[in-house]
Amino acid sequence: VFTPTFSCFSTIDYKHYKQRNLKTTTKKSPGSSSTPAKRRRKREIDMAMAGAYATNLPGVPEWLNKGDNAWQLTAATLVGLQSMPGLVILYASIVKKKWAVNSAFMALYAFAAVLLCWIPESIRWFANGTIEREATTPYFPMATLVYFQFTFAAITTILVAGSVLGRMNIKAWMAFVPLWLIFSYTVGAYSLWGGGFLYHWGVIDYSGGYVIHLSSGVAGFVAAYWVGPRPQADRERFPPNNVLLMLAGAGLLWMGWSGFNGGAPYAANLTSSIAVLNTNLSAATSLLVWTTLDVIFFGKPSVIGAIQGMVTGLAGVTPGAGLIQTWAAIIIGIFSGSIPWASMMILHKKSALLQQVDDTLAVFYTHAVAGILGGIMTGLFAHPDLCALSLPVPNTNGAFYGGNGGKQLLKQLAGAAFIAAWNLVSTTLILLAIKIFIPLRMAEEELGIGDDAAHGEEAYALWGDGEKFDATRHVQQFERDQEAAHPSYVHGARGVTIVL
Repeated sequence: VFTPTFSCFSTIDYKHYKQRNLKTTTKKSPGSSSTPAKRRRKREIDMAMAGAYATNLPGVPEWLNKGDNAWQLTAATLVGLQSMPGLVILYASIVKKKWAVNSAFMALYAFAAVLLCWIPESIRWFANGTIEREATTPYFPMATLVYFQFTFAAITTILVAGSVLGRMNIKAWMAFVPLWLIFSYTVGAYSLWGGGFLYHWGVIDYSGGYVIHLSSGVAGFVAAYWVGPRPQADRERFPPNNVLLMLAGAGLLWMGWSGFNGGAPYAANLTSSIAVLNTNLSAATSLLVWTTLDVIFFGKPSVIGAIQGMVTGLAGVTPGAGLIQTWAAIIIGIFSGSIPWASMMILHKKSALLQQVDDTLAVFYTHAVAGILGGIMTGLFAHPDLCALSLPVPNTNGAFYGGNGGKQLLKQLAGAAFIAAWNLVSTTLILLAIKIFIPLRMAEEELGIGDDAAHGEEAYALWGDGEKFDATRHVQQFERDQEAAHPSYVHGARGVTIVL
């Protein structure tokens, strides 16, 4: 049970402030004068101050806890910043130059489309169809909860895009976003968070290891299968076009995760603080483990590898961020930095199926593998005292603490199986339905051009993708392009696009 907290600046504090303010303002400086206009203005300011801290006004109902509401809105904004501009920047910079605009736009469009789909659907299920009533008395309005949950829905959909960057038809993506949100994401979210059967059964998903990371990883893998791989040249060489911007986007993602996991309790309380600390511990540990493995096996650290290690650490701790102790967060970080690394660097190369599916940003490994790993380890390390503060099922704890821990571990496995299976089936059906009307994949000639073919715009009016300008080679390429007489869309809004 969470004990409500109250504003540190109470009505009594305001009276003290006003008395002190009156004492200080009665001492007039030489030459000063008090006019009726000044006195009237002062009364207006005093009334505004009183209204800001009152608890019985229509805009400040008795059930509203200002501290919890402020933190929840802050947490929602932090999660929103992970997508806008975090993933927009990360996607635009981690791909080839010719795909920078398209990759950024896929994230931008998804953020806007999810919002317009999420709000009406949320209001539809309210008891009285409004968003100003309390969500969990006496914490914050339903409007706050709706916005907070929207940011989770948005980032999940954007993560799916990471698997199909560099070849998916943008029109097919525009159709996919609302359909996947409504028919796939909402089922998992309701099952685990909205009072569904997994929630009441006792499956633990503190902040989205299953709902967000496992869902996006499986859905992205399925989408990559149906859309098909990138051209062979892109699969063999796909350098980031701006490593510094890539780091900036990753930094926004990391810092925003404090709201991602810290906002999960829906209160500014003990577990929110624990969740924030554990989140950062796991991310740092996983990043260092991944980087160490890169140095051991490849001889040098990789910036992209460090970012992937950061992401796996964040995804791995998410299922139990506020339910585990700090030492467990470090252990989760160690496994999150090593098992996804091994699955990507070793298992991927030995599996024909995994090599056939072109997952552009390795979303399956960094999110699905890390998410299910975190869910299993939550089933091991969930602390009974912390579980009692947050979970609906009594006497819940991880297997490490005995009791019902063994059953909890089995529940975690069953919950992961359901979420994975649902996303496998629903994503497949959605893409096959879209394919009837819209090609899922861009035409081959458009794949050679990139942004200019998809949008008539380019991010960089520069040559090449990560290589220095070669006058001889590029001039010859330009002449060949002219002789080939490409379609008119080659001449886009930013001039002539060179086929790279």
